Amino acid sequence: MPELIKGSVLFFNLYDVAEEIKLERVRELLGAQPQERLSKHAAPEYVRFERPPVLESLGGDGLVPQGATGKVKYYDYGVISVQFELPLCGEWNQIVEIAAKWMSSSEFESAALRVVKEKCKNVESSLVRSYSNWLDEDYFIFHLYDVPNSPPASEFVKAHGGDIARIVRGETNQLSSEERAEITQSSISYYPSDLAVIGWNAAVIYDTPSGAQTAIQLLEYANSQLLEFRYYDEMLSRELAGVYGFLKKPRGLFARWLRQKEARRLQSVTVEVTELVERVDNSIKFLSDMFSARLYRLAAAKVGVPDYKSLVNQKLHIAEELYRSLVDEFQASRGFLLELMVVIILVIELAFVFRGK
Repeated sequence: MPELIKGSVLFFNLYDVAEEIKLERVRELLGAQPQERLSKHAAPEYVRFERPPVLESLGGDGLVPQGATGKVKYYDYGVISVQFELPLCGEWNQIVEIAAKWMSSSEFESAALRVVKEKCKNVESSLVRSYSNWLDEDYFIFHLYDVPNSPPASEFVKAHGGDIARIVRGETNQLSSEERAEITQSSISYYPSDLAVIGWNAAVIYDTPSGAQTAIQLLEYANSQLLEFRYYDEMLSRELAGVYGFLKKPRGLFARWLRQKEARRLQSVTVEVTELVERVDNSIKFLSDMFSARLYRLAAAKVGVPDYKSLVNQKLHIAEELYRSLVDEFQASRGFLLELMVVIILVIELAFVFRGK
């Protein structure tokens, strides 16, 4: 009789729907509770959200795919996350095929979009500056909690590294040894019996249901950060393109005087994005929990948070340089005009002097 692996597949789809979500208002509207603090172990160290996201369970309203359970999470910086979870059971080859099937399917994504549209209507009064176009990110987690013989993490990877790599990549074909090594190197353990292997679009977690919660929630949080930095990157790209277009226009006699208006607009956008970036950066604190901090850094690096954050910081620097350049041109224009006015006044006074003679 084949030995079966048991677990679950979790799918997240996150949407950036507004600049901000008033969480207190969401709680009033839904009667929901904030997310509990995260902790991998029983020690008093923990991970704390500055403004804990609000959780809402999805009931039998026809929005959840058949056989799945669902949750919705509201983050204060304007992100709504939809989570579906399905039971997983089978031999390794079956689980590999299931992973490839779900990762190439749009069923979860379509269902999540229906959910978030409905939830945005329900909490509309809590949304600050709603967006008409939503950026989104999706992520899969394959949580395996019942593996035959319960091997330690080191033996688990050694024996099934190829299958784990295929699950993370959503592939049914065997991968090269280099690719397998690259994937399995992106792993982390706290106890000898647990393991998280993290990829850019999916992860495999080998742990108990309670032990896996920290990794699951930090992976979701990292994707929410990625979504925010993607939005800021696009926002700054649009603003910089507008400034470049302005600078390419033919310069008339008073063109430099328009620099002041453009500079003020650019400064306003720069200040706004800087404030939003700081709010996202400071939304979670790791209080003495070094394992969770390392887990978050690994998750963030794999999904691309540092890359987009670097792009945003580069564009903020460019925007600041352009602002200074526009202000300098405006100041030069104003100085020239003042000098011209002084010269005109002197010419008029001299004209009167000579006329008086």
